[in-house]
Amino acid sequence: MPTHVAIIMDGNGRWAAQRGLPRFEGHRKGIDAIRRAVRTATDLGIRYLTVYSFSAENWRRPADEVSYLMGLLKRFVRHDLAELHANNIRVRIIGEREGLPSDIRMLLDEAEQLTRSNSGLTLVIAFNYGGRQEIVSAIRALAVKVKEGALDPADIDMDAVGATLDTHGIPDPDLVIRTSGEQRVSNFLTWQTAYSEFVFLPCFWPDFDETAFQSAIDEYYRRDRRFGGLSARAG
Repeated sequence: MPTHVAIIMDGNGRWAAQRGLPRFEGHRKGIDAIRRAVRTATDLGIRYLTVYSFSAENWRRPADEVSYLMGLLKRFVRHDLAELHANNIRVRIIGEREGLPSDIRMLLDEAEQLTRSNSGLTLVIAFNYGGRQEIVSAIRALAVKVKEGALDPADIDMDAVGATLDTHGIPDPDLVIRTSGEQRVSNFLTWQTAYSEFVFLPCFWPDFDETAFQSAIDEYYRRDRRFGGLSARAG
């Protein structure tokens, strides 16, 4: 079983359009799919589940859609946090918090603080997140340490960069799932997915269920993970 599964939740708008519904309804149904994914990951014994909930580029969407998505986040935290906590699930948030509305920042902080001692599934929510932006922030932090004399440039290696990313302490994803049939990473976990397996599913995110999750896991099992070396099967 993969230790860490990351999901690019795509297709809410197209799911709604196919049914003659407003895009908002697709986003609302997408929350139900998140709940199913968390339950399935817990049942399968997956230790880390990362969901790409709102990218740094999503601010470019129409203002009413952004406002609705912010409202969904608030409702999800307020309504689901107690249940996540009761089920021993730890919540971690990755992404830029500077510049977010104060009420959103408070909710994100509350979710992390309340569940920080839980030892079950770690649910990582990528919010206001961009992989390239994360790497730039890490480089800036390392540059400050060099400028202050606290770090020798010769000591900057992959471990040093990894320790400065939002995901420090979280293993890299073994498997990345993207729904909707699109086959791109969309600035998601750019550093961390260097050796991840990718599975692209045709279903839209609101239709993602236990069967779809298991089909992605089954495909993962069929992969020969070499990490740049020789295949174990070749021996």
